[in-house]
Amino acid sequence: GENDMRSLFIYLKNYKKETILAPLFKMLEASFELLVPLVMAAVIDKGIAQKDSPYIIRMCLVLIVLGIVGLICSLTAQYFSAKAAAGFGTGLRHALFEHIQHFGFSEMDEIGSSTLVTRMTSDVNQAQAGVNLVLRLFLRSPFIVFGAMAMSFMVDVKAAMVFVVVIPLLSVVVFGIMLKKLFLYKKVQSYLDEILLKTRENLIGVRVLRAFNKEEKEKAEFEENNQMLTKEQKFVGSISGLMNPLTYIIVNVGIIVLIYVGAVRVNMGSLTQGEVVALVNYMSQILVELIKMANLIISISKALACANRISSV
Repeated sequence: GENDMRSLFIYLKNYKKETILAPLFKMLEASFELLVPLVMAAVIDKGIAQKDSPYIIRMCLVLIVLGIVGLICSLTAQYFSAKAAAGFGTGLRHALFEHIQHFGFSEMDEIGSSTLVTRMTSDVNQAQAGVNLVLRLFLRSPFIVFGAMAMSFMVDVKAAMVFVVVIPLLSVVVFGIMLKKLFLYKKVQSYLDEILLKTRENLIGVRVLRAFNKEEKEKAEFEENNQMLTKEQKFVGSISGLMNPLTYIIVNVGIIVLIYVGAVRVNMGSLTQGEVVALVNYMSQILVELIKMANLIISISKALACANRISSV
């Protein structure tokens, strides 16, 4: 699979600039995002606590600026990654089409034109979406997870210990569910291929079927294949459905512990209220990014599966 993938990466060759700039702008955006909780903490501790309106207004302006700059960085990154991904998809499609043109009849029959169509359309699209996502999230998500952890230690070491427990727990849940999903996804893909093959056979042999009155039998077989696919997809769905409730439980327990530890330390005077709020915000940021990372890995593996199907042709 490795060198299959590499052979596909040539299609990103003309987009070196985009493939470097997209992640860079995403990192910039992430850096601004990590500053927001600190600004909020300042608003609560200096502005609200001391009823200093001018300071509050100043800080709110800072927040707005951070938001706008973050948005600009994000849009720039989206633009570059979309450009690179679209270019990659186009190049890949062209090459694939050209390659298929060189097939003899025997090769066409051996591979089956139904799967060739799937590979040129949906597989290339998945691979393209994969490239897009990797450029946008691959650096950004880990950066935010580790960045938020580092920031929380800067705010308060004792309270940040909650993160040290919660994040590995979260990671295990998120990535455990994801691995299970991946394994199931491969099964779903093979069922889908079977159904496409069945449909195609029926379309080509429609006269023969009618001549021998075999419609009912074919319908039954198709129904059965469809049921299998539906069942697998529902199962995958129910497993991914587990992800949100489980992660929310872990994060909310983490936040409760944070607030509890925080409250004790605010009473002792070693933490301010704003810092507790900042810590809670970092916790939420980490949750969001971990779920994004899990989805990213699922998308990457789908894209990889599709890429391998393309390069096998």
